Amino acid sequence: MTNDSDSTDLRVGWIGTGRMGFAMARRLAKGGVDLAAWNRTRAKAEPLAEVGSTVVDSIAELRDRDVVFTMVSTPSDLEQVLLGEGGLLADRDHVPGVVVDCSTVSTESSERMREACTDRGVAFLAAPVSGNGKVVKAGGLSLVVSGPEETYHLVAPLLAHLGKSVTYVGQGDVARLVKICHNLFLGVVTQSLAEITVLAEKGGVSRAAFLDFLNNSVMGSVFSRYKTPAFVNLDYTPTFTPTLLRKDFDLGLAAARQLDVPMPVAAATAQLVQATVSSGRVDEDFAILLDQQAAASGLVLKPEDVVVDDGLSAADEVS
Repeated sequence: MTNDSDSTDLRVGWIGTGRMGFAMARRLAKGGVDLAAWNRTRAKAEPLAEVGSTVVDSIAELRDRDVVFTMVSTPSDLEQVLLGEGGLLADRDHVPGVVVDCSTVSTESSERMREACTDRGVAFLAAPVSGNGKVVKAGGLSLVVSGPEETYHLVAPLLAHLGKSVTYVGQGDVARLVKICHNLFLGVVTQSLAEITVLAEKGGVSRAAFLDFLNNSVMGSVFSRYKTPAFVNLDYTPTFTPTLLRKDFDLGLAAARQLDVPMPVAAATAQLVQATVSSGRVDEDFAILLDQQAAASGLVLKPEDVVVDDGLSAADEVS
C-alpha cells in the first residue's frame, strides 16, 4: 500500500452488512471504491453486487485486501470475525494491511482487538460512527477515529467518502469512549424530548406545533428535527433499537464507574431504556420512549398525519 490521496487505489473489504454496514459499504462502492463484502447472512450483502461490489462466501477471501472495515453489533461478534475460526486474522501469514472497526464496543474490547492486530502486523483504527442508514445515504455520517496517525492519513480518503465529518482524536482506543459518550447523550436527549413533548401535548398543544417551535428555536438541533417525523406520526420504523441503546448505556455507565464520574441523569435514563426493552418492543425504533412517557402520563397518543421535514437532504448522496 502507498499513502495515496486517491482512495480508489486501495482494495477494500467489508465485514457486516446490517442496517448501517450495508449503507456505508454501498456508499463506498458507489463512490468507485474496489470493495468486496461478507455478511453472515449472505442475502443481506448481495444487493451490493448491483453497485459493483464483490460478495464473498468467506471472511478468508478478504485477507488479501489492503483495508478491511468491520461493522458488527457486539464485542463477541467483533472477536469472532477477527479471531474466530476462519476469521480475518486466523492465518497469521495471510492478513490485510489495516482493519478499521466502526462498531460500538467497549474500550477494553477494542484494546484486545488492537493487540491481536498489532501482534500480526496489522494496523488497527477504531472508527465508530454517528448516524443511521438514512443519514449515511444523505451524506451526513460523522466518524470519530483513533489509532496510529499514519494509518489514519492513509485511509482518510475512504473515511471522507462515508460522510460529512471525520474527527481524529488521538492514539489508542479513545474514539470508543467518545462514541459511548455520544450514545449516552443520544438516549438522554431522546428521553428529555419525549418528556417535554408529552407535557406540551397533555396541555393542549399538538406535537407538530410544539416541535416546529422547538426546532426553530435556539434549543432545536439536527437531531430534534430528524426525530420529529417519528414523534409526530408515531413512525417507529427502526433506525436504532432499544436493545442496542441499552447496550450502549451499559458500556457508558461501566466507563463512568471505572473513571469515577457520577452520571445520575444517564443512570435514570438507563432504567427507562430497560423498561422499553422489558415491554417487548425491541424491534421498533428507540423513539418509542415517547410512547412509554405518554403511557406513564395517562396520555394516549395518535398519529397526527402531518408531513414533516426531517432536516435531511439527499443532495450529498453518491449517485
